[in-house]
Amino acid sequence: MSRILVFQHVAAEPLGTLDPLIRARGHRIRFVNFERNPDAQPDIDAYKGLIVLGGPMNVEDQAQRPHLRTELAAIDRMLELNRPVLGICLGAQLLAHALGAPVKRQHTPEIGWYPVYATEAGRNDAVLSPLGESASIFQWHGCHFEVPETATHLARSDTCEQQAFRWGDNAYGFQFHLEMNQPLIERWLANPAYCAALAELAGTQDEARIRADTQRHIAGMQAQADGVFNNFLDLVGRPQRRFTLPSREWV
Repeated sequence: MSRILVFQHVAAEPLGTLDPLIRARGHRIRFVNFERNPDAQPDIDAYKGLIVLGGPMNVEDQAQRPHLRTELAAIDRMLELNRPVLGICLGAQLLAHALGAPVKRQHTPEIGWYPVYATEAGRNDAVLSPLGESASIFQWHGCHFEVPETATHLARSDTCEQQAFRWGDNAYGFQFHLEMNQPLIERWLANPAYCAALAELAGTQDEARIRADTQRHIAGMQAQADGVFNNFLDLVGRPQRRFTLPSREWV
C-alpha cells in the first residue's frame, strides 16, 4: 500500500475534507505532528506524496521552531524526487520559501470568506481548474508568500495577489483553506488564539459574519474542493494493490 506523508503543526488544522478523499484512494496516511514530536525526522524517500498543512507559526520562526527547517529540507527532497507536493497556508509559504521566494506579512490579514480569482493559467490548470474563474473560499492568514520566479501564478484575491501557484507539474501552494468544513470553522471560532487574531479585525470581520458567509458558501466550496483535491491526488496515483482498509500512522 502506498503512503502519503502529511506534516501537521497543530491539532486545530487537520486534513479536513481532504482526509476522506485520500482514504477513498486506498492510500495510507502517515502523519508527522510537529506539535507532539518537534524532533521527528521522517524518511522522505518512502512516500509517494507530501502534504504540508497550515498552522499559527510563520516561516520566520525557524530559530524557535527548528522543525520548520526539517520541513523545508523534506520539501526540497520531494521536489528533487519529482513527487507531488501540496502546501496549504503555512505549507504553501514553506513551499515558496524552499523555492527561493520571500514570505511577507499581510498588510491586512484575510480571515473569513473572500472571492478568489483564477489567472488564465489557473483556469486551465490540471489541478485548480474546478475553481473556475472565481470562487468564494475560506481564508485565515496574516502572512503571504511571493510567487517563486520559477513558478506559475494561479490565483489572486482583491486583498492578496498571491493565492496559489504551481511549480513544475506537481507542486502546488494554496494560501487559502479549501479543506474546511463547517465543524472545523466552528472549531477555529472557539479557539482563543484564533479568536485573538479575528478580534484585530473588529469592525470589518467578526464571528457572526463568518457564520453567515459559511452558510452561503460552504457547500459550493466543498464541491469545488473535491474536484481540486481529486485532481491533485491523480498526480499521486492509486495504490497498485489494496488488501486492507486505509489507516493512519502517527509519529
